[in-house]
Amino acid sequence: MGLPKCRSKNRDKAFEIYKEHNGEITNRKIAELLGEKENTISNWKCRDKWNVVLQKNDCSTTKKRRGVLPKNKKVITEEVEQVTENSELTDKQQLFCCIYIRCFNATKAYQKAYGVNYNTAMAAGPRMLGNARIKKEIQKLKQARLNREMLEESDIFQKYMDIAFADMNDYVQFGRENIPVMGPYGPIEVKDKATGKKKMLTKEVNVVKFRESLEVDGTLISEVKQGKDGASIKLADRMRALDWLASHMDLATEEQKARIEQLKANTERIQRDSNIDEDEGVEIYNDAPQKPGEDIGNHHPEVSSDIQ
Repeated sequence: MGLPKCRSKNRDKAFEIYKEHNGEITNRKIAELLGEKENTISNWKCRDKWNVVLQKNDCSTTKKRRGVLPKNKKVITEEVEQVTENSELTDKQQLFCCIYIRCFNATKAYQKAYGVNYNTAMAAGPRMLGNARIKKEIQKLKQARLNREMLEESDIFQKYMDIAFADMNDYVQFGRENIPVMGPYGPIEVKDKATGKKKMLTKEVNVVKFRESLEVDGTLISEVKQGKDGASIKLADRMRALDWLASHMDLATEEQKARIEQLKANTERIQRDSNIDEDEGVEIYNDAPQKPGEDIGNHHPEVSSDIQ
């Protein structure tokens, strides 16, 4: 039976170097300092759980550096441990990447990864995205996430395009039509001056009608509700979808890019030619349920003398 393998002295030295740099040093750099292989450093780091030990040690003291919030550092998420070992990035840089692909907000990702205040994160976060190695890691994580969901990048991009450029006409029909004027005992009739015969009195009103659910894409609808004013339908937030598209043009196919440019041009032309003021959003209601004997249209106190 062979003797157990002796523990390398560099194994403890490697962890000491890691602690001295507060985890902000790559495996490659540690390997260069100790004359070891990168894979060896990576194995030591994983087996000895450097991240966990470092976090426990740091929790015993409160750091008060400029731009850093006094707080207990959280254990680095499992997602960082699952990232394919990237010797060119520090743990915090990898954590930044993992958080960013969830929220796509560089400021928020930097603030959570580094534990700094908002102003510091707002300045440093966007700069992180300019780092070529970090951009490469983010792209890799994006693709891994898509693979887990069995989706193509173009599928995700197309869904946001559908949200951003959804047409309300696909969901409702609206316009004006003539309806009978209702009295206490039902529809009101008047004498036709040309023929002398009675005819039903009508009036023109605005109408909104929902299309059947089987005819529309329900995934683009964020809310359908029945209120005191009738039923209403609300589409998904198109401004958020537009922001997402602007940040992920790298996922688009050439055809999708061309389609977006065309849609943007059409939208700008319509806004330029239109005199209608923009508002924060439109929620369209259908006609409210009508009670027996009640006219829910416009009420006119004066009635023609021809009414009989």
